[in-house]
Amino acid sequence: MSIPKGPSLAVLPMADNGASTAGPQILQPSGWPAPKGYANGIAADGRLVVTGGVIGWDHQGHLPADFVGQVRQTLSNISAILAEGGARPEHLVRLTWYVVDMEEYLASLKTLGQIYREILGAHYPAMALLQVVRLVEKAAKVEIEATAVVPR
Repeated sequence: MSIPKGPSLAVLPMADNGASTAGPQILQPSGWPAPKGYANGIAADGRLVVTGGVIGWDHQGHLPADFVGQVRQTLSNISAILAEGGARPEHLVRLTWYVVDMEEYLASLKTLGQIYREILGAHYPAMALLQVVRLVEKAAKVEIEATAVVPR
């Protein structure tokens, strides 16, 4: 009996930014097209830093009215939470995005990419994006959960 062989797996080191080489590694199955703006998978070993669902509230509890403004503040909030836990954006291994309007997200991709790189840099962890009916905070248009692994 022969067993079908799946694709081989390439383990690629993250971009060299002077950080420890023990940091997250991108998992990219051989022959798969390279993803744009995310990773298919990440392998990491270290201390886990996890956020809850983060929305775009500022320090005074105000939420921007527009989608892009909420994403900008949400990513800034995630960066602040990571720092509080001793992590940096390059330690991110997963982001899960919840949006209430997929069309608004898709129409904003170029601007969202610029904002993402401005706040989190050119590190793209595994990501998932889901459209939801609404979020707990009624005015929120986006909520993001983040997981980071700080190398030992």
